[in-house]
Amino acid sequence: MTLRLGLPKGSLQEATFSLFQRAGFEFRAATRSYEPMVDDPEIVPVLLRPQEIPRYIEEGIIDAGLTGYDWICDVGADLHEVCELRYSKLTTNPIRIVLAVHNDSPYQSVHDLKDHRIATEYVRLTQSYFEEKGVPARVEFSWGACEVKVPTLVEAIVVNTETGNSLRAHNLRIIETLLTSTTRFVCSHAAYADPEKQRKIESLKILLTGAMNAAKLVGLKMNLPRSSEAEILGLLPSLKNPTLSPLADPEWVAAEVILTDKESRDLIPRLSMAGATGIVEYPLNKVVF
Repeated sequence: MTLRLGLPKGSLQEATFSLFQRAGFEFRAATRSYEPMVDDPEIVPVLLRPQEIPRYIEEGIIDAGLTGYDWICDVGADLHEVCELRYSKLTTNPIRIVLAVHNDSPYQSVHDLKDHRIATEYVRLTQSYFEEKGVPARVEFSWGACEVKVPTLVEAIVVNTETGNSLRAHNLRIIETLLTSTTRFVCSHAAYADPEKQRKIESLKILLTGAMNAAKLVGLKMNLPRSSEAEILGLLPSLKNPTLSPLADPEWVAAEVILTDKESRDLIPRLSMAGATGIVEYPLNKVVF
């Protein structure tokens, strides 16, 4: 059994390979190659533009893949969603698909754009949105770089944004949000109906979500004097129950806990001042709940 897996080529590629590396998989791809190598004989990876992945999965050309919810909606593909993976090229925040206009334009809402020209890569998604709002408009496909077309070529654009920096740099403002999107692990219904492929897909789900869970978590271990044990453990967040282990010296106990990196940053000085010693913070690759 092999699982033909579509991976996003372009801005998400590096973040995707990093996620798989934390999950235990090593991908290698030449600069111009669309078929990277992976150290798992059950996976046949293919690099594709994320907007192509839903269609190729639905048509059975590939079995599964990682792509944005925005592209699934734009294609209108009927897929089995395995899980949500909240990562993008810069942050772990969702991206937004937005309607944007020039700062100096008079437009304040979608209704102000009646019969105007809209440039976007999300043609079907944009057409559906304008139709739902009852606003006729000329929606045209753009090969990227939509921001530079406003206002000389088109009155508005529909684009995805993670931070809003590119829009601000081009003196644009958002007037509506069409969709909030995150990366999704999806597969065809036929692949999920295959017991062997389903086993592999579910295994990938566990490992990838485990890697995502671990992204903002760290392990913290320390030694506590018995005389101050209650006081020191009382500093830990109420929902974090540490693992306690006896030490050779009966007057001391070892404690270990998993918490967020920000919690650890704030806690380490307080724990040390309260009498904890041998404090060690270590990174985590996977956390499976």
